Amino acid sequence: MNTIYLDNNSTTEISPTVAATIAQCYQERYVNPASQHRLGQSARGKLEQLRSEMIDMLGGVSAGMQTDRLIITSGGTESNNLALAGLAATKANELRADNLEQFNDRPRIIVSAVEHPSVLTFAHFLGTAGYRIQILSVGQNGTIDLDQLQQMLATHDQDPIAVVSIMAANNETGVIQPIKQAAAACRQIGVYFHCDAVQSVGKTEVNFSDLGVDSMSMTAHKFHGPRGVGGLMVRHGVELSPMLFGGFQQMATRPGTEDVALTAGMHQALTEFQLDPDREARILTLRNRLQTGLLAIEPAATINGGQAHRMAHTLNVSFPRVNRQAFLLAADFAGLAISTGSACASGSSDPSHVIIAMGANNDVVEGSIRFSLGAFNTEQEIDTCLTICKQILNKLSTSSASS
Repeated sequence: MNTIYLDNNSTTEISPTVAATIAQCYQERYVNPASQHRLGQSARGKLEQLRSEMIDMLGGVSAGMQTDRLIITSGGTESNNLALAGLAATKANELRADNLEQFNDRPRIIVSAVEHPSVLTFAHFLGTAGYRIQILSVGQNGTIDLDQLQQMLATHDQDPIAVVSIMAANNETGVIQPIKQAAAACRQIGVYFHCDAVQSVGKTEVNFSDLGVDSMSMTAHKFHGPRGVGGLMVRHGVELSPMLFGGFQQMATRPGTEDVALTAGMHQALTEFQLDPDREARILTLRNRLQTGLLAIEPAATINGGQAHRMAHTLNVSFPRVNRQAFLLAADFAGLAISTGSACASGSSDPSHVIIAMGANNDVVEGSIRFSLGAFNTEQEIDTCLTICKQILNKLSTSSASS
């Protein structure tokens, strides 16, 4: 049985040409780029070329006196952790230097209620180190409350803020956040702003400079690149306190041997997205076909985040009186790979914190299912998915009625 894969927000299938690029790098003997011999310097040259070109592709500044940085990491979780810890520590040190006698408490960290666990959970961990965590609410459509953010920022002079972190697009609902407005408000008063762009980079056009953020995370495996490599863009002039120690690589901000082959794979995946300008529109057409079909099968279904501007690849739907776990298991048995939310929380049956934060009732929370599409999905797969979903809903409704 061929499984229809509609869990692309968890991870995407690696592009064949990306896999070939990685294999070619290993064949070309790209060794440790920190080594001083000619092989090492060749690897260093290749790595810096890839880094510079990706900065350009992401709308950053790769040359001149105000160059932005692209730190190579192991993926989105590390990038988000490094941004939060690094920016928070930098701001705390700045505040102490400016006012050693009066500044005794750790500053605030503001994150939205719908952030990925790599931001929310890590923020709460930083809370154990003394930082005070504030949660920014979202409305019923899943977008942040900009007025509430302004209110939080208004007390910065008396109650300092280290960093604000808001994701570009939600991994469960696809809802797109007003990052430019939020970042501009923070920058105006000198508060660092981090953006988790893991579900945006390689799926829609992202311009780092235009967003006006201080740092931005991404990971290759969300856009048909390899797992195990990601990046953190950092604006010119912004310093990050390191989380790891033991090497001088990447200006000692993220020490450790960089993998040229994986970086080349990420570069290739990003290049393929940019060379396929119709990809997002194709995926949107498939997403809309799926959404229309599901609503035809179950008109009472709720499209979570459906009133907001959403990413093309994400559809989160709740079926009334249908348990999400029962639906997921039935779908898996029928050859349909979907999810109930973030893969980072897949070991738990807890309901989605995202749908709860949007103020949904218990029926909607308990019935929330995520379908997420990628570049390789087809119209035929969508139609087969609809057939499977109809069979599952009929079966679950019959079982519910007889119990």
